[in-house]
Parts: sequence; C-alpha cells; structure tokens
Amino acid sequence: MNTKLRERYNAEFTEGNYKSFLDDINSVLKYPADFRIAETPVFLTESLTIDLINYSHEIVNQVMAPDFLEISQGAIPANLKIPNEGDHPTFLQVDFAIAKDDDGKFIPMLIELQGFPTLYGFQYYLDKLTRKHSKIPKNYSPYFNGIDRESYVTILKDTIVHDCDPENVVLIDIEPEKQKTRIDFAATEKLLGINSVCISKVIQKKNKLFYKSGNREIPIKRIYNRIILDELKRRKTDFNFNYQSDLDVEWVSHPNWFYRISKYSLPFLSGEYVPETYFLNELDEYPADLENFILKPLYSFAGHGVELDLTADLLDQIEDRSNYILQAKVEYAPIIKTPDGFSKAEIRMMFVWQDIPILVNNLVRLGKGKMMGVDHNKDKTWVGSSLAYHPIVY
Repeated sequence: MNTKLRERYNAEFTEGNYKSFLDDINSVLKYPADFRIAETPVFLTESLTIDLINYSHEIVNQVMAPDFLEISQGAIPANLKIPNEGDHPTFLQVDFAIAKDDDGKFIPMLIELQGFPTLYGFQYYLDKLTRKHSKIPKNYSPYFNGIDRESYVTILKDTIVHDCDPENVVLIDIEPEKQKTRIDFAATEKLLGINSVCISKVIQKKNKLFYKSGNREIPIKRIYNRIILDELKRRKTDFNFNYQSDLDVEWVSHPNWFYRISKYSLPFLSGEYVPETYFLNELDEYPADLENFILKPLYSFAGHGVELDLTADLLDQIEDRSNYILQAKVEYAPIIKTPDGFSKAEIRMMFVWQDIPILVNNLVRLGKGKMMGVDHNKDKTWVGSSLAYHPIVY
C-alpha cells in the first residue's frame, strides 16, 4: 500500500466530507446505495499493481484454455443449460485477497472468480464522486490499459449495446428496482440509455422477445443479463418466456458462463497465488489440518452458505457433496490504517471481452470481520464497497 497517500488521506478525512460524499452518491442516480460505501479508497503501490495485473491475466488465460472449456461443461446444471452461449464470456472478474508473504510483502491471493457482470456502471460514479470529494492524485487511476472515464463508457456501450438502438437492449433481473445492486442498474441506464426490465414483464412471441413501454411493445435484441437462475427458481418468480428455448436474442453475458467461470473453476487452477481447493465429493479423506480450510457452496453468492469453522462431523452431514468445495484459508492482511484499527481488502479485477479479454477497472471490498460480507462487518467503520487507485503506468 502507498503509505504516503494513506497518511495524507487520513489526515484530511472529516466526517462532514464523508457525509457529503454519501449524500452525492445517494442522490446522483434514481436509487441510493443499498450497501455500505467505505470511507476510503485503497492506494496501491506500483509493485502490487503489477502483481494484480499479471496474476489476473494468468487466471483468465487458464480459464479460457481449450481444456478448461471442455472441463467446465460439467459446471452447468443440466436443467439450467441455455443454448447459443458462444465461445467466451462477455464479462469476467477475478477476486484477490491482499495477504502477506513470509517476508512481510503484500501479495494477492486468489479468492474467487466469476463470468457474470459486477458493478461496472456504479464504479464509474464511485470514481467520479471520490475524486470530487477527495484529493486523488491525477496520475492515479482505477482504470487499466490506458482507459480513462470517457473511454470506459465507450467500451461499456460497445460491449453491452453494441450496434443496437439502446431501446432494444434491456438489463433483466428479478424485480430490478428491489435488488441490492439497483444503484448499479440505475448507473447503467444513465450511462448507456437502456432500460431495466423485470423478467416477469418480458413477452415471448414465437422465438422473439418484447417488453412494454406505455402502449408500445418494443423488440428485445440484446439482454444485459443480471439474472441468477438459482435465485429465479428459489423465489419461484412467475414469468412468460422460455429462456431455455432457441431465442432470437443476444445474451450479454450468456447465463451459462455464470456456472462455467465460478467457484467450480477453483480446483482446476494453479499458481503460487492460488490456494489449495478440492471438490468435497472427490476427497477420500479430509485434510489433516481441516481447521485451515473453509467450505463454500459452488453457486451461492454474497457469501451465503460459507462455513469458516470446520469439523469432520459438519462435513459428514452434507448430502449434496458435489456442490461444495474446500478451500485453504487465506489470511487477509491488515493493510489500511483507520481511526479504529486496520481494515482488510479484497480487490476484484474487472475484464470485458473486446476481441480479447481486456482489464478495464477494479472494485474493492473492505472489512474488519471474519469475512468481507455485511453480516461480519456490522457496526464497523471504514468497511464496505470501494475502489483502488494505482499509478498510471499501464
């Protein structure tokens, strides 16, 4: 971490300015943030930035290798497989915990990855408003590959809208106006000119899809997909189109990639930054140091179902063992000095596919609890959603 920028930021921080920052975030779009926004960004050193860039590209190369694509066929539940997926995801993210090695150097350690969109729209506004309320050096950026705020929007438009009229491109989720990430949906609408539509409002006529705006039925050409199919089935939402049929529509990203590139990928990956990971059903015996592992359901999200304190008895009680992994614990380093202790950081490296996967931006979660999730950081400060700034040399 850049200690000079950290000390300056902490010295200049005031609760009044933080409140003004939050007021701006909660008023600039049609929805407020329904998750905690941290008091601070992260300031990366050049060396840690280089490691994050290199390791995230290495992970992307592994999951896009032909042999992995064949292996990952088994990741998609047969009852949720959708046709016409294409040969690559549109969005891909790699999550790293910031840890320390034996020499005390800060290092990235892989935690998870996903082939499903994250807060691509919201992070644009988070950077814009962080700069408005804080003194961020001009030679520091959250973007990569020479991208700035304006070219970032151009890339998002080309990726999501492409050559369509924006009214023929929709962001689809289950009751998007009630989702915890609705501020990102509002950001995406404002940046790209598209609409958010509940899956229950989509109309199917033969193999074509439509949504209503006033008295008009508007054809849907591209779907910016934010539906998690497990959630759709769990909530038993009523909807009127067969998403598993051969539809005349382009998915961005295709739903199959949510499963292909996910926690399912972790046991197949290698590298010094990849913790040991096993499918629970493939273990003949548990690791002798079981206390140094955590249990994760394959397809949960937001940390649901993760078990930190493992025993053989707990694992023996799991019936659907093929849907769980054991992953070696990663010790997050206390890296950000705050008025009430140190925060830990998890950095998400965000890619979009433009002929090849391009690293465009990042997202940060800060925490002080046993995990990064909200439930483990209640009543804590200097935790929550953020972003990382790095020197512009890439």
